[in-house]
Amino acid sequence: MQNFKWIAVFAIGSLIVNSLGVYFIYKNSQWAERLKEYFMCFAAGMLITSPLIMTFPEALSKNDKAGFAAIGGFVFMFFSNKYIKHKTHQKELAFGITAVEGIGIHSFVDGVIYTVTFSVSIFTGILSSMGLVIHEFAEGVITYSVLSKGGMSAKKAAFFAFLVAGLTTPVGAFLVYPFIHKFSDSFLGLALGFVVGVLIYISAGHLLPEASEYEKKHSNIAFILGVGLAVFIMMLGGD
Repeated sequence: MQNFKWIAVFAIGSLIVNSLGVYFIYKNSQWAERLKEYFMCFAAGMLITSPLIMTFPEALSKNDKAGFAAIGGFVFMFFSNKYIKHKTHQKELAFGITAVEGIGIHSFVDGVIYTVTFSVSIFTGILSSMGLVIHEFAEGVITYSVLSKGGMSAKKAAFFAFLVAGLTTPVGAFLVYPFIHKFSDSFLGLALGFVVGVLIYISAGHLLPEASEYEKKHSNIAFILGVGLAVFIMMLGGD
């Protein structure tokens, strides 16, 4: 029960921080429209760095076949994007849906990670969860931006950003909690590997190519800042 209380604190805390990011960008939507390419470059830097330096090593430590799961995640997102484009016949809408699909999977697994790490120990959970909570503000901003890019109105983009990027994290944490002790490390390693593939596709195969079509001065700096923030979070959450 003590572990559950800590899981609830961080899962709900991540929802609040994420919602603050969505609210901030919603209230400054005109400013966000002018800077959305920078946000996409920043998001790409963060979402390609985080899985490679944090999630993937953890996945491999649990299962040495996690690389195959990562390829599976990448291929899954690749064909998801193809299917969505075929169904919608709209590039902008397909971009938004595919990006949000990946972010939704990532946010759900964030909740699972809270449950997993606090099941190891409260100390491990706190160290690991600090970094996850910090990145939630940026994730809220990013999700709103890609939904807006996909053609949604400001209110709809804010609402769905809250559902996809914010609410999925506590849902993931609370759904998995009753079953966490039934999952083997090997299975968790494969699950984390799959998420790595999903995020790498979203960043390298989706956000960066899209941002490069509208490349602006200093957009490369935004990418480097995203990489730097991910590294900072890793150092902050490291043992």
